[in-house]
Amino acid sequence: MSDGKSSTTIRTRIREAAAQLTASERKIANAILADYPFTGLVSIQELAAKTGVSAPSITRFVSKIGCSGFQDLQRQLIAELKEGQRSPLDLKSSQKPVGHSEFLSEYVARVSAVMREMTATVSQAQFDILAGLLADPSRNIFLLGGRVSDNVAAFLSIHLRQIRSGIYHMADNPEFWPEHVLRMRKKDVVLLFDFRRYQLSLSRLAETIAEKRGATIVVVTDKWMSPAARSADHIVALPIDAGTAWDTVAAAMALVEALIVRVSEADWEATQKRIKDWDGIRFEMPGYDQDKINGDADET
Repeated sequence: MSDGKSSTTIRTRIREAAAQLTASERKIANAILADYPFTGLVSIQELAAKTGVSAPSITRFVSKIGCSGFQDLQRQLIAELKEGQRSPLDLKSSQKPVGHSEFLSEYVARVSAVMREMTATVSQAQFDILAGLLADPSRNIFLLGGRVSDNVAAFLSIHLRQIRSGIYHMADNPEFWPEHVLRMRKKDVVLLFDFRRYQLSLSRLAETIAEKRGATIVVVTDKWMSPAARSADHIVALPIDAGTAWDTVAAAMALVEALIVRVSEADWEATQKRIKDWDGIRFEMPGYDQDKINGDADET
């Protein structure tokens, strides 16, 4: 198998091969993708029984997606699971050192490469769907992230609140989640951010929402896939690897900023009124001095 293939996830290879698959092979592909990667980790006999497809058909399928056999498929799926759990200490051992003489410029070059990769992995159609969901005033939007990625969710929610109503940034304490879940309707949107190392509580939350409320779940994650993606209606897989001990959220922030602009422009007249009304109240709150904000006050 080529280096290009080995660096691509099984999920991606299945989707790339979709047009060449037979009807039987599509059954296998759908079964693996529906509960990825766990369906691919059962025995070949179990997978054959689950899909109603013969073992030789499964062997032909795994060959089409670039695996030398069913065991090779499982080895690669297990490697993906391990990759998704790598800590900064693990990543440090395999990082590509950044030159210290030009550290900033070299790091920015790496992040720029990540951003270019993001535009190749997130299609315009996928972006349009996500922006449309967030801009729909009939839908409430609930946002939450993991230990680090919740900062991305918070950034998005702060801006969306100024653009439209019905935005709820959920507390990170699971004790408060039932209040939000009980408020959710089928037409509402739940946007979850979860990058490696994943937060299993988000997976349980997504599963509960899917089962009990039926709201549209969007999971923004990386190519190794948060477990929460198993319950998602839409999955946005972003590049996060900059070759250092620390994964980058640059692609996530670029996506979020693009969404803020796109959603604000979906109905600019309503956005303009919302911001004006918002600031009219905000500047009346204790602690705000509009003259100082405008730079009109005398300095002392």
